[in-house]
Amino acid sequence: MSHQDDIKAIVTSVGGAANIKSLTHCATRLRFELNDAGKVDNATLDANKLVLGAVQQSGDRYQVVIGGQVASVYEQIMHLPEMAGLGAGTVDDNADEPTDAEVKAAARSKARGKVAWLDSFFEYLADSFRPILGVLLGASIIIAIVNLCISLGLIPNDTATTGLVFVQAIWKGVFYFLPIMVAYNAANKLKVDPWLGGAIMGMLMTPQFASLSDTKTWGDAVKCVKNTTLGTATVFGLPMQLSDYSGNVFVPLLMVAVLAVVYHGLKKIIPDSVQMVFLPFFSMIIVGALTAFIIGPIGVWAGNGLGAGLAWMNTHAPFIFAIAIPLLYPFLVPLGLHWPLNALMIMNINTLGYDFIQGPMGVWNFACFGATAGVLFLSIRDKDKDMRQTSVGALAAGLLGGVSEPSLYGIHLRYKLIYSRMLVGCGVGGVVIAVMGWLFPATVASGETVHGVTTTAFAFTSLLTVPVFNQMWVYGVSIAVSFFTAMIMIIMLDYRTPEQKAEAKARAAAQSAKAVNGGDAATATAAVAVDDAPAAAATATSAVFAPIAGHVVSLDDAGDPVFASRALGEGVGVEPVDGAVKAPVSGVLQTVAETGHAFGLKTDDGVEVLVHVGIDTVKMNGNGFVVNVAKGDRVNAGDLLATVDLDEVKKAGFSTTTLVTVLNTAALKSVTPKTDVNVAAGDEVIAIEQ
Repeated sequence: MSHQDDIKAIVTSVGGAANIKSLTHCATRLRFELNDAGKVDNATLDANKLVLGAVQQSGDRYQVVIGGQVASVYEQIMHLPEMAGLGAGTVDDNADEPTDAEVKAAARSKARGKVAWLDSFFEYLADSFRPILGVLLGASIIIAIVNLCISLGLIPNDTATTGLVFVQAIWKGVFYFLPIMVAYNAANKLKVDPWLGGAIMGMLMTPQFASLSDTKTWGDAVKCVKNTTLGTATVFGLPMQLSDYSGNVFVPLLMVAVLAVVYHGLKKIIPDSVQMVFLPFFSMIIVGALTAFIIGPIGVWAGNGLGAGLAWMNTHAPFIFAIAIPLLYPFLVPLGLHWPLNALMIMNINTLGYDFIQGPMGVWNFACFGATAGVLFLSIRDKDKDMRQTSVGALAAGLLGGVSEPSLYGIHLRYKLIYSRMLVGCGVGGVVIAVMGWLFPATVASGETVHGVTTTAFAFTSLLTVPVFNQMWVYGVSIAVSFFTAMIMIIMLDYRTPEQKAEAKARAAAQSAKAVNGGDAATATAAVAVDDAPAAAATATSAVFAPIAGHVVSLDDAGDPVFASRALGEGVGVEPVDGAVKAPVSGVLQTVAETGHAFGLKTDDGVEVLVHVGIDTVKMNGNGFVVNVAKGDRVNAGDLLATVDLDEVKKAGFSTTTLVTVLNTAALKSVTPKTDVNVAAGDEVIAIEQ
């Protein structure tokens, strides 16, 4: 299938152009609002080469995760003939705008919907920042390059140097006017004229507003940055606290929330014919005054208070802080709960002159990228072309751009075992940055001594932005430890369940089949498995026996689409009446799931058999299962592998159907299932001809 065919297939998979109400995109995802989400073909979407994942949200909203090329894919979709006339990217006052929620596969589906207003709050935060992530990333790279050049002595660290001043103006302009950008995005999210939000915030940053303050305080740059409070003034007989709002993100977020109430309220009472003039007029007067007198000071106090609280923790409990941040982030990011911390980082830079959160956050990011590197290593070893392509793109986006979404969407949240491995990297890296940060404190611009890694810039934690961190070598050692720990954990312990490994092996065999002798699947699969072939000839296996007593059904009727697709080989399902699970063949146990729900066996003549007890029973975490064997054990057909409490499985809401398949079906002459019969454990259910 060509690239253009994949583009068209995305539209077809969501029910066609006629089913699309609106389409927008963010940094990594296409965001559909559909007429009927029930028409989405999830299996086809997951199989699409361009798609990293697909997740349904509330109502008929649907997200399709693309990754870094999302903008290009979006443009190509919008240029399809069938998409002509679709009003994507516009805001209709009479329609709900598609959500920008930070949805990451199963984690998000479990969390969303329980507290609707909380979901909306975090979506509001995310949507206020996400559109400007590009310029923030660009500014952070400029800062990194400047710091690197200064540290190498290529340019003098002298603010009197006009060249340096000019370059600083490029990135400082982003952060100085950040409140206007945030106000614009926040207003757009709440269906208010975004230019109105930006204009009101811009009012607080004009020379006229600044002139109300004590000019002596303005002249004291250190005091201005550190306190952001410039005294008070009397305006129309009322006291007004004056602050430096440049770089502040809490004030525009609060202001726009109030603006939305005022704006939509005025819209109901002002006649349509004069709304163009009087709606912005009254909104600016009312909300501008409220922001200057009330909302602005509250936002400054709130931001300073939160920053001071975390700063207190970083000072008085630096070990806990440095370890907690990287351990919490893997759970905050998939749920979109990291946006408040991002706002605090920017606030810290503008109030304290430095930030202390990004160092420990970098530990999590590099543990995430290290886990992806481990997946890449295994995909190369296992000749898994699809996963290799996914992990190469995700790793490049992470190491060079500091973007974790491709790793999270494309890999980590699909293979849940990754988290248990990755968290070790987060924890070890957190300990390293805590210990080294304490032993080698940093001195910030104000002369304070700070324990931990600090930075004066809001930076995406990638390899390119390492130079922006004070105590750069401490930060470098910490992220290296977290990266390689997570990578080694993945390589040593793998990231897949036995059935997922078997599926990957079957997929690799199928890919090899296309390239060998015109697609000779048997030859290709045999070539893939040649390293595992028995050293000496053995008695040919001619049958696979029932691992459990019950009624035999076809894989098509077993209730699992992966097994029904035969990706794991031909086989049968058994609807059990007994909880004793026995070996279906004689051989060596290649895999034994810790949860007791899956067993992989290999006979002496090379037949590979998978026994999977129940469907989705991995989620039971071993409850109701008693395992009697271990990986590497040699068993005879009929030996007891495990005992399962069928009532416990049913009580947990899972199917008890036990599946048994021949994984290397493609390498055998014939694999013939015997279905629609009642069997006892040990009765033949699959005939094999080699």
